[in-house]
This record gives sequence, structure tokens and C-alpha cells, in this order.
Amino acid sequence: MKLTQHFSLAELTNSTTAQRLGLDNTPASELVPRLVRTAEMLERIRAELGAPVTVTSGYRSPAVNRAVGGVTSSDHAQGHAADIVVPGFGNPYTVAKLLSQLMAPLGIGQLVLEGVKGKQWVHVSTRTPDKISNRVITITDAGAQLGIRALS
Repeated sequence: MKLTQHFSLAELTNSTTAQRLGLDNTPASELVPRLVRTAEMLERIRAELGAPVTVTSGYRSPAVNRAVGGVTSSDHAQGHAADIVVPGFGNPYTVAKLLSQLMAPLGIGQLVLEGVKGKQWVHVSTRTPDKISNRVITITDAGAQLGIRALS
């Protein structure tokens, strides 16, 4: 099922963890409109960056979210978020730095540059956190910092 021109429901629900553990990662029907909104945000990001966006993690069913160690309030489990990389544009730091300047026009409610366990990606969500300090952060193995920080 196509959600937008470049993003499908299958792409936003694909999970190697679900496949490996035999877990169902099908979203409830009431979450599909949120996934459409997330895909629309990803379309705007793709257009702004001028390069294809690869979703490394999108929707997570409760079982998949538990299996990956996600918090129970995860935006992924609610259909609001995607973890992305954009190799055709640049590394995750470069992507996050640019997106942090364009959050409102792109419909990004939260932006997180993540660099943990040797991997790097950008988390984008259509939901705006209650705490303004949680809108733009960098998370590394050492913890969280406000703003987009260079990853070592």
C-alpha cells in the first residue's frame, strides 16, 4: 500500500527484528493516518535534501518495540516517527544539522541525532514533545545533549 509517492506502508513497517523473532508488526487501522502523515513529512525531507531517504526503523508494534528496547511511550509505536539515513545527501550529522533549521516548514515535531553502539541515524517525528528542550537533541552512548552535536 502506497502512503505517498515514495513511501509505502511496507517500508514504514519493515523490521528485521520482527522478522528474526517472528513478531507481527502490522499497525492497527487507526494508526495508518499517522503513518501517512509521517510519510508526508518524509516526502518533504526528501524534496528538501534532493536525495532518497532510507527508513531504517518506522512503525513498531508493542512487541517489536519491547524487543528493540524502546520506551513504552515511543513515537515509533504510535506511528509518528521514523529513523532515517540519507546517504545521497550526507552523513547523519549533516542531515540533522540542516533539518534542525527547517523543522516547522517540514512538519518535524522532534529531531534527534543518534549515534549509539557504532551506528548513526536521524530520528524524526511528527509529534512535538511536551518539553521544548526535547525537540532537538543528540543522543550518544554518553547520554543526551541539547541541540545537534557532532558525533565522534
